Amino acid sequence: MANPTLQQPSFLLANLKADATTKPLLQRCQDLVKIIDEYPAKELHLIFPWLVESVFGSLDGVIAGWNLRFLHSRSNEYNIVMDFLNPSGPMMKLVYKLQAEEYKYEIPINYLPGPVKACIQEGVLPDCPLFHNKLQFPLSGLLTLNIAFNPFEFFMFNFAYCLITPKNYPPGQYGSSTDSAYFVLVDTYLKYFLPTEGSVPPSPFSDSRGSVSAPSPRSSSVSFASYGIHSPSLLKHHIFHQPSVNADPAAQEIWRSETLLQMFVEIWLHHYSLEMYQKLQSPQVKLALLQYRLSMSSMPCQPHAPPGSGTLHTYQVLLPFHSPPPLWGLLEEPFSPTEEHVLVVRLLVKHLHAFSNSLKPEQLSSSPSAHSHTHTSPLEEFKRVVVQRFVQQKLYLFLQHCFGHWPLDASFRAVLETWLSYIQPWRYTGEKANPQPDQNRTVPEKWESFVHENLLMYTKLFQVFLNRAVRTDLVNAKNALMVFRVAKVFAQPNLAEMIQKGEQLFLEPEHVLHHRQPRGYLTPGQGGSYLSSRQRVVTDMVFKVKSHVYGLEGQDCQYKQMFGTELRGAVMKLIQIIAQARQTAKRISDHSSEVAANKSFLSWFGLGASDLNNSFPGAEPEETGEYLKKTHEFLDRALENLCQIFKLNQGQLNQLISNLGSLEDDGNSKQLPDCVQSENGLILTDLGRRQIINGLRRFDIHYQGDPELQPIRSYENALLVRLFYRISSLINERFGRHMNALCSRPDFLGRLSRHYLTNLDSTTKLKHSPMSRRMLERSQRPRLSLRPLASYRTILLLLLFYVFGSLLSLGPISSTVLLLAGGFLYGLLMTLFADKLKTH
Repeated sequence: MANPTLQQPSFLLANLKADATTKPLLQRCQDLVKIIDEYPAKELHLIFPWLVESVFGSLDGVIAGWNLRFLHSRSNEYNIVMDFLNPSGPMMKLVYKLQAEEYKYEIPINYLPGPVKACIQEGVLPDCPLFHNKLQFPLSGLLTLNIAFNPFEFFMFNFAYCLITPKNYPPGQYGSSTDSAYFVLVDTYLKYFLPTEGSVPPSPFSDSRGSVSAPSPRSSSVSFASYGIHSPSLLKHHIFHQPSVNADPAAQEIWRSETLLQMFVEIWLHHYSLEMYQKLQSPQVKLALLQYRLSMSSMPCQPHAPPGSGTLHTYQVLLPFHSPPPLWGLLEEPFSPTEEHVLVVRLLVKHLHAFSNSLKPEQLSSSPSAHSHTHTSPLEEFKRVVVQRFVQQKLYLFLQHCFGHWPLDASFRAVLETWLSYIQPWRYTGEKANPQPDQNRTVPEKWESFVHENLLMYTKLFQVFLNRAVRTDLVNAKNALMVFRVAKVFAQPNLAEMIQKGEQLFLEPEHVLHHRQPRGYLTPGQGGSYLSSRQRVVTDMVFKVKSHVYGLEGQDCQYKQMFGTELRGAVMKLIQIIAQARQTAKRISDHSSEVAANKSFLSWFGLGASDLNNSFPGAEPEETGEYLKKTHEFLDRALENLCQIFKLNQGQLNQLISNLGSLEDDGNSKQLPDCVQSENGLILTDLGRRQIINGLRRFDIHYQGDPELQPIRSYENALLVRLFYRISSLINERFGRHMNALCSRPDFLGRLSRHYLTNLDSTTKLKHSPMSRRMLERSQRPRLSLRPLASYRTILLLLLFYVFGSLLSLGPISSTVLLLAGGFLYGLLMTLFADKLKTH
């Protein structure tokens, strides 16, 4: 989609479309390489939108494109695609060639993230400069608004959007998400445009001016009246605004890095509620925060404020939040990220940490004032602010959404590892000199400021994880591993102390803050003291923590301390559930061992267990043997780490676990789960659900349908089961009335008929399960069942009986008569002594 100017039909485009259906991918790519090298930008401009769509697919998902997300290294086309889309490959060369001519390509705003789209439709300037001064109004009116991107932005938008476009797996193409061409390309682009070593490579294409020009700010033909002032930036001008042609060559190249990162963050993470977007991204908020920081030293002392309120009333002045317009609530988009989506976000987080940590030590330690006197390259300045300014807010809300909406299963591991990767930037420093075990790896003091400026990432998300963990089946080894991973990370030496200090800074009363604040910042040489310099650092950290918390949670947030009484109670509840899960895992393991011991050759002869449900109810197939040992190990180590983090008394913990053990010994596991009686039967309570999830109590579940229609078992012959079912059905249909009349007789003959033609145990079994009264009172019609004859065990016993009869010189007929007579005598004796057997 080019600019809304009348375009001449392109014969080149028509030929390429025709070749797309007839030529193989290799030949098409070879043709495209020649076309990109030989044709002028004017012709290439016409084919560029179609080429991007044919590679990445259409934005609505109708056109699949090259299926980059489902193309794996074992495919023959994998290397062809990777070479063509490489950052130094033909496709990117086409982008740079068009970039030099300043062509524009339009994207309907309907495909922008919901909050950005709502901002534009409401006439509010989006905070991200990626969308500034690019709105295109159609000639027909305001029905369809478009955003005009330059070629590089257009290419990266389609590449990023490819991840969230709903697509189905092509037939026969399955594989790991981290092995796909798309995942590898994301990694390649990040390493190329956000290098940890050196600078961004220059463009391989050069125009008459010597390099590809960065896009200069455009003046929109129609501006919003409500735009007001542009969003101020705490960064240098060249970081947030694309440089002109005559600017520093290094600054000319940095705009590609900014554009790529902003596009990835906006498309992949910017999908939270629109009300939250307005609260967090308002330009006036950032301007007020900047003004507040500059005027903080001259602010008069305020009246006494209670602990925890901090600078709340100050922030109420500086953060003039407004209620969202009515249209915003209607435009809120459903957002359900996939596991593949989260894995790509984790890749982005890990690389940004490595990119930021590659900052030179002298640049990292220098003060902001030193930057005005010493030359700092744009890339180094970009590394300094990339995580906090570009990613923190949107990633926090993205993770919070995933924590609250992700299913309670093992697939949550992808979200969990993304979170743990972000809160451990020290893992991506590239230092290999002192390898220590993870448990003994001390968090360096230099990361204290990162912990404070990301306090909610540690405390609030930990609380949300606790809420998930208490509702998760921790007997499952994969779920137990996730609890262990979180406890292991937070148990790293120094980390808990850093978090506690950050909470103390946030809870710093405002009157104490201003009492510590000196009237002027004087250096020791100007008559000041080193103590006042330290007070300034403390005051600055207090501001950073408070602005971080209020900026993400709003001015009226009720902060819950991670090491407070309320959360400590939640941790103790989790410890109880962990202890219960350990006991359940042990019980399942013991039961599985008993079942395995009984499964021997003698079970074929009826001497072993042949129950269909001899496995522990509720146990997963993987929850046996080694998996249960891993569960026990993970939960044990998680308990140790939780005690270390929250300084729990080991004696109280042992007493708690022993109390749970004594309750189990009293036979609580034999009882039914906690239920309430209703007119339709038993209904589980919340306590009963937790008891079932953790395997503490269970229902005695039995098959409640037609016994003749049960699934064919592994010890039954499928052919004989179906054959005997047809024979018995014919007999029952033909003689059903006679059998019913015979079983209805009150005399001895009726009792003998009921012994052979009815299942006397069915009603007693049904009472163990939560059923309606109508189901409990149903009666079984008399019928003949031949299904037991299809069991391999029965067949083997009959064969042995006939072999034994032949050894006694009995023929098949004699053996059959003897067998029937024995069966009749057994039924006769059972009928005669049935009443006595019931009393015993």
